[in-house]
Amino acid sequence: MSFATGISNAKERAELRWDPDSIPPFPAVALKALKMMAGSDTSLLELCNLIRSDHAFSIAVLRLANSPLVAFSKEVTSIVQASMLLGFARLRSLAITVGLRSYFSNSYTPLMSLCWRHSVACAILAERSAKSRFLDGEFAYTAGILHDIGRVALAMVEAETYANVLKRGADQPEDLLESERELCGIDHCEAGRSLMAAWDLPKVLVEIAACHHAPQPLALGTRSLIAPSCALADALGFGVVRYRSPRRYEEILIQFPEPARTRFPATAEELAAEINREIREIESA
Repeated sequence: MSFATGISNAKERAELRWDPDSIPPFPAVALKALKMMAGSDTSLLELCNLIRSDHAFSIAVLRLANSPLVAFSKEVTSIVQASMLLGFARLRSLAITVGLRSYFSNSYTPLMSLCWRHSVACAILAERSAKSRFLDGEFAYTAGILHDIGRVALAMVEAETYANVLKRGADQPEDLLESERELCGIDHCEAGRSLMAAWDLPKVLVEIAACHHAPQPLALGTRSLIAPSCALADALGFGVVRYRSPRRYEEILIQFPEPARTRFPATAEELAAEINREIREIESA
């Protein structure tokens, strides 16, 4: 069978088996927050009112705002206060984190736990890298935490099949994508593109979900940080699939721009411990 025929067959299977409308909906408050890209005073008020409209969501955001992750010197007692102290971008990223945590907890399995930890680790690494280059750290965090939403969807609706994908292991990401297309009818990058487009999310986030495993020689700015952050999360032990030939910490660091490399500790163990600590703070808030 030719490569072209294989791709054609995979697309046919995807059409038969993959339906983004069958995926459990993302929490409405977080989804609306994701669609707010501007950071004006008006949008901050809209975001504040959006979070306040859901009591449980408000409480979850306030708990994160009062966690060591944010580390304010005084207690944050209301969403209005949080909006004034955090600003639009940071408040939005907290809302998205709460939404994704809720999304995962509604379908909790060991596989979903691996997906959650990988997504958050990638977000933390991307944010840290972006800030070192004076880029938009909050956008980098959002793009990082959502880059693998296609894999999350596959793990939700085809848990047994996706477990078989992982049992195969892989030498590199391309092998994983090929196994996904063969067993699931679609790979997680295409699934992410399809799902995020169906949710009408900003185009830049859709493109990152679709292309985070593709060669990106022309990627610029914040977008260029997602692929190496994903690879580094895997190398630090926050992966979902077992790679038979894992890449070394030092090898992946070279993919980051020079200023970003200085934001990482000298050893992989130190960085993994820092990320583990941040993930625990998110989970315990």
